[in-house]
Amino acid sequence: MILTPAELAALTPAELEELAEGLEKLVLDREAGKVPWLCDIPDCDGQPHPGRPGRHSRAAQRPPEGDDWDVWLALAGRGWGKTRTGAEWVIEQARHLERGALIGPTAADTRDILVEGESGILASAPATFRPDYQPSKRRLVYPNGAIQVCYSADEPDRLRGPQHHYGWFDELAAWRYLQYAWDMAQMGMRLGQHPRICITTTPRPLPLIKQLLKDERTAVVRGSTYDNLDNLADTFRRAVIAKYEGTTLGRQELDAEVLEDLPGALVARALIDRARVTPAEVPELISMAVGMDPAGTGAGDETGLVVTGWGVDQHHYVLADASAKRTPDQAARAAYALLEEHGASYIVVEDNGPKDWLEEVLRRVWRDLHPGETTPPPIRRVNASKGKKLRAQPVAMLYEQGRVHHVGSLPELEDQLTTWIPEESPNSPDRVDAEVHAITYQMKRDRGTRTELVNPHTAARKAGRVAAQHPALKARQAARRA
Repeated sequence: MILTPAELAALTPAELEELAEGLEKLVLDREAGKVPWLCDIPDCDGQPHPGRPGRHSRAAQRPPEGDDWDVWLALAGRGWGKTRTGAEWVIEQARHLERGALIGPTAADTRDILVEGESGILASAPATFRPDYQPSKRRLVYPNGAIQVCYSADEPDRLRGPQHHYGWFDELAAWRYLQYAWDMAQMGMRLGQHPRICITTTPRPLPLIKQLLKDERTAVVRGSTYDNLDNLADTFRRAVIAKYEGTTLGRQELDAEVLEDLPGALVARALIDRARVTPAEVPELISMAVGMDPAGTGAGDETGLVVTGWGVDQHHYVLADASAKRTPDQAARAAYALLEEHGASYIVVEDNGPKDWLEEVLRRVWRDLHPGETTPPPIRRVNASKGKKLRAQPVAMLYEQGRVHHVGSLPELEDQLTTWIPEESPNSPDRVDAEVHAITYQMKRDRGTRTELVNPHTAARKAGRVAAQHPALKARQAARRA
């Protein structure tokens, strides 16, 4: 904006103050290296150049042109710049549309990544158009009055009433109640002439992702971690890229490939998806257990913590995966917190000499949490005499029979189940081990209480009594004689 001396002289003191504040903000942005995000060079790589002295969008990070799309799907690897892309898009939408939805996998993700993250909205917005974040109201309010409301995909019912002009859905493939949350969010996109959605996610071969890829109204952009190497820390290259490059997990997380089922993997994704249930579909559970596997025993350095339940239908339900990097004391406390949260009966650990320290830590923390009580800690063991592959095989068979159900989506656990190939790597991941411990214990414990359907004729013969011929056999013999 250029003002003539006459126009400048005509400004009121309040207008002059506002102008000065705006100029100060522009100077601050320039000193911070901020420049307009979009660039008109067709094949721009995002690096500084004349007219754009700071880092800005690469060609692939620009919104689709034209009006023939409803969903912009940025399917890209870790570090590609998905968060910055989504943040810049919603900031631009707020300039001319009143209401937008910001949805992350959890409420913490929406706050910490979409809003307050290093590439989030507050960090990306220019000083002259930076919104006011009101966490108590879960919303951002822009200088022009536009509002963006924060939601969690873990709470789909909160999306029932609100309506929006546009939405930014981050890490869609990690949403716990993916289809339900998507449906609720879609129904709220009903303001304006053409509501639109921007999805930024690392790919997983989920039915909804595949459906979006086939939809002609979806504008798809793909990218890999390598597209943005210039903006990534050297430590990320050494610690992450060097470790996972060329692996199955690397193809998904770095190269952004939508992988199908891997030959030889412990469990096929299709089996998990086919048996997946919502919390409302879980039957009465006879027992629940927390499987625990300490860090350093498998392919990762996390402590595996997985909650499973045994239902009255004699099926297993995987209720939660709280695995994470923790100290032994932190892991024990997290295990007992899960025990209380889900009403589980036991913490199941591996019966293995080298891991006896884990049980000692669990006992000590139990005494700390229950001073003066004489009740022993609820710890149970499963036998570790077999190799990891042999121990996991019965659980894999249960998946094939449709008798293991994931309640909602458990992305990290599912990735390990579907990418661990026992023939190639004898060390199973910690999340898988924790689940196997819990289900194995429940299989052994509940086998004795299971109702067996016994042929009465076979039972009579075993008891030394003479029984009539089985009706089915009698019918087949009669048919042959006829």
